Amino acid sequence: MESPTKAKTIERYLGKGYVVKASMGHLRDLPKSQFAIDVDNNFEPKYINIRGKGDLIKELKKEAKKADKIYLASDPDREGEAIAWHLAHIFDIDSTSDCRIVFNEITKPAIQAAVKEPHAINLDMVDAQQARRMLDRIVGYKLSPLLWRKVRKGLSAGRVQSVTVKLICDREKEIREFVSVEYWTIGTKLKKGTSPQFDGELTHINGKKLDIGKGDEAKAVQQAMEDCKWQVAEIKERQTSRKAAPPFTTSSLQQDAARKLGFTSKRTMMVAQQLYEGIDLGRKGPVGLITYMRTDSVRISEQAQQEAKEYILETFGDKYYPAKANVYSVGKKAQDAHEAIRPTSAMLVPQQIEKYLSKDQFKLYQLIWQRFVASQMVPAVFDRLTVTIKNQLPSDAPKADAVVADHVSVHDEFTLKSSGSKMKFAGFTAVYTMADSNDKDVILPDMAVGDSINLFKVNPVQHFTEPPPRYNDASLVKTLEEMGIGRPSTYAPIIETILARGYVQRISKSFQPTELGNIVVDMLQEYFKDIVDVKFTADMEGKLDSVAVGKVDKTDLLREFYGPFAETLEKADEAIGHVELPVEVSDIPCDICGRMMVVKQGRFGKFLACPGFPECRNTKAILKDTGVKCPKCDGHIVERKTRRGKGFYGCNKYPECDFVSWDAPIAEPCPECGSLQLKHYYRNGRGLVYCYNGDCKTRIDHPINKELLKQAKKAQRAEAAKEAEEEKNG
Repeated sequence: MESPTKAKTIERYLGKGYVVKASMGHLRDLPKSQFAIDVDNNFEPKYINIRGKGDLIKELKKEAKKADKIYLASDPDREGEAIAWHLAHIFDIDSTSDCRIVFNEITKPAIQAAVKEPHAINLDMVDAQQARRMLDRIVGYKLSPLLWRKVRKGLSAGRVQSVTVKLICDREKEIREFVSVEYWTIGTKLKKGTSPQFDGELTHINGKKLDIGKGDEAKAVQQAMEDCKWQVAEIKERQTSRKAAPPFTTSSLQQDAARKLGFTSKRTMMVAQQLYEGIDLGRKGPVGLITYMRTDSVRISEQAQQEAKEYILETFGDKYYPAKANVYSVGKKAQDAHEAIRPTSAMLVPQQIEKYLSKDQFKLYQLIWQRFVASQMVPAVFDRLTVTIKNQLPSDAPKADAVVADHVSVHDEFTLKSSGSKMKFAGFTAVYTMADSNDKDVILPDMAVGDSINLFKVNPVQHFTEPPPRYNDASLVKTLEEMGIGRPSTYAPIIETILARGYVQRISKSFQPTELGNIVVDMLQEYFKDIVDVKFTADMEGKLDSVAVGKVDKTDLLREFYGPFAETLEKADEAIGHVELPVEVSDIPCDICGRMMVVKQGRFGKFLACPGFPECRNTKAILKDTGVKCPKCDGHIVERKTRRGKGFYGCNKYPECDFVSWDAPIAEPCPECGSLQLKHYYRNGRGLVYCYNGDCKTRIDHPINKELLKQAKKAQRAEAAKEAEEEKNG
């Protein structure tokens, strides 16, 4: 196995006679200190045992000598296949023998079935992994030094990461160049007799679609509408249904976890890995709760379908299960190597095992469980009602053809639309609600054609067209998948790499390029178009897929790429001069040498550094003043960041003043006692304002008290753990 958690779970399933050991991932790899690819000898790689893994390799070899049979059970993907191939080399196992076992879930039936059906290592999949690894090594080890010489040391260029940075840079350019256009909408409040008010919106004037670009036009339309009499012109009733989404793939899981739970891609995959490897469920022992979490398939097994059917029929009844099981089609780009991400058993209801899971584990497991069960249920059914309401034109009204102008009047025909909906049958929504769902009941009064309608209010609203939104974790992963950039296992590492390199930063959950990111992308765009070309990168992914199924030779693929790349690299080295990064000088002097400090970009954002480096290594955080006075002294509160980049608030006179808070200060003082007020944000985005003064009357039975107590206990546990660690280390 790769993981000790999985090894423990599997050893329990196999029982006596089996010893299950963990390799802790790769044991052999290309050395970091050298290029290690013999370009002139058919791109022969030079693998070595990874430094620091020597003792583990000795231990595994010792155990292997005792065994009658060795099975290699690394993950069921290309990376896992390559790990098995390297292990076979270490243990001197014939890779064409029946030494490889694979499974999609860590359950007793799946493990026992896999052991009964061993097979040879898939060398085509190994070649595909090696080809990807060597392509990345070629780009990284040949192109990165160029960036060191021309821009600054420590930079890197990657075959896939560079395209991703370019996507973010291009989006930022779109936003900068976007020209906003003014437009107006006209909403209304309507009534029929004594019924409650309902909403309507002006959609057409004289049969032409509404197009109001100025406030005076909107005002003229408002005045004309207020003088009109209204009646129902048309009523359309229809029944619609909404089908359930398929079970999760890696991409859709990361997107939904970002939208619904606020998880980053890295956090989602880390928690999913824990659920896959196994959670101790008390008497049941360690149990793998979900199937393999790196997949692009929506296929599920017949056994899983049957179990979902039993649960749905037992819990919801016949009406909620379709006449024929739902089967979802796999996309053309999908490798379809594994099942979709689903619970290993639909009978493991989230609430029943919640006490064994951490908060993050429970949230993600519940999301996966709900999506899977819902995918096997019938559609939700809605009754939709669309009512068209028009003004009553005077009998002598001339036929008008004006679209919008300041001279509109009661002689013009205004068309209002009002829509209502009501859920008729919950279907799959009894279990799971789509992240983009807005299927709320909107009830309209009973109406018939010809009924008089009272116009209660006309509400013109000014709008401006908006630029495309910046990428967040969900939309970036979706774009990478749609464009064929990377594969399920690479989305989270891509994002983490470009953040770590300082090419982009995450601000308010959205990605923005740094100045460094823009400079590097511009250079690559000018001299290495293929490296940042979306189509080229996507085509390369397709060729790697072809290697994995034996249709393309690994060496041919590498040779085809390397020739033009090496030629371009040589020309670029001669043509590119040294790129000077613009230096932003602050008005803050260095405490040590007196030089004016400059703004630098680091992993967690901008900071101040002395320009006298390396003689002077002084650095400072850039503090953003909130404009709120400190409640403990005459200082003021500023935004700070922890070593890990998490934001908090503290006094600018630290360490003389020890005021700190995770919660944001607000300008308005407490109306009761005049003290500082703070705003606490829960993970679902809900904000809660409270007084900092614990003795204030407003704090009596305030829900924040419980939250602050939890934070204090957490801090105490962390401090106790730190002290214990220090004591242990002497």
